Amino acid sequence: MTSWAATRAATGGKVGLNKRMPFWQRIHIDPWLLLLILVLGAVSGFVLYSASSKSFAMLYRQAAYYGLGLTAMIFIAQLQPRFMQRWVPVAYFGGLLLLLAVLLVGTEAKGAQRWLTIPGVMRFQPSELMKLIMPMSVAWYLSRRNLPPNFKYVCVTLAIIFVPVVLILKQPDLGTSLLIAAAGIFVLLLAGLRWRYIIGAAVLLVPSAVLMWFFVLHQYQKQRVLTFLNPESDPLGSGWNIIQSKAAIGSGGVFGKGWLQGTQSHLDFLPEGHTDFIIAVLAEEFGMVGVCLLLVIYLLVVARGLVITVQAQDSFSKLLAGSLTLTFFVYVFVNIGMVSGLLPVVGVPLPLISYGGTALVTLLSGFGILMSIQTHRKWMPQG
Repeated sequence: MTSWAATRAATGGKVGLNKRMPFWQRIHIDPWLLLLILVLGAVSGFVLYSASSKSFAMLYRQAAYYGLGLTAMIFIAQLQPRFMQRWVPVAYFGGLLLLLAVLLVGTEAKGAQRWLTIPGVMRFQPSELMKLIMPMSVAWYLSRRNLPPNFKYVCVTLAIIFVPVVLILKQPDLGTSLLIAAAGIFVLLLAGLRWRYIIGAAVLLVPSAVLMWFFVLHQYQKQRVLTFLNPESDPLGSGWNIIQSKAAIGSGGVFGKGWLQGTQSHLDFLPEGHTDFIIAVLAEEFGMVGVCLLLVIYLLVVARGLVITVQAQDSFSKLLAGSLTLTFFVYVFVNIGMVSGLLPVVGVPLPLISYGGTALVTLLSGFGILMSIQTHRKWMPQG
């Protein structure tokens, strides 16, 4: 019997294990994810300070949101995946009730009713919570069935996705509804969806897009698509944002103009520079080099998430970790594509960089789930 096994047997199987288990696993934190998140937080501070015209008040609020998000991340990381799995149905129906409450008594801002306000406490977007609840719900349902899913299970899964997506579309919030739908679809794909279903969905895509254009999309959403196709058709109106964003990105060149030296943002040509279009500010001041370095950090986060997915030891954890990782990638892809004119403007912030409270806390909570999946695996010492 090895010394580790003898110690473990003598202490009832606890002390020996704790002594040999890595420190980070004992406190249920993934050090690589934590390091990358902190680096992105530092980048956010630098860029946001410039994008907000040197507003310390906004910087302090963002730091407070980061602190709250990191607290939520560490707390969630302590929860076992099996514990979270047990409460998924409650979270799903609770999320639906919050979305219904938004439609009935929600707070309206900028022509959309997306927020719930707790007087004297806070204002938050329930749709942001669904970004976590959706992949957890679909993973909970499919992990209890034989995989790959048959036609019946696929239909039930689509119903689980469809209901909250429709409620969010009614707010209206097309960007968030598409991201939440993608989070659920990713779980379905990771579960081994058969090719005939994928091909069938692709065939239905065009008629579905036509129906959405005529019966679902609001006029401002249609205008965003038309602006994407030809921003110069209304350069002082709907095309202003994307034209100024592309100008900011192009003017940065290879190395940028320097921190706090951007003209598009500081002269107020670039709207929403601290939220959706913050990467245009980064590109103008730090150039192509700065953008590439940021993309490398994002790719490292995605790579770590995929490693956690591969190492997960049960179906629920694998499906959930994979969906959270791929959804994070989509957030980055959609925001950068939107700001650079490759995709229509849908109002998606740049993850962990853009200013915002609910979105930031939700993202960091998602990383807490990834850390929980990684650090609650059954551990055996090496050697």
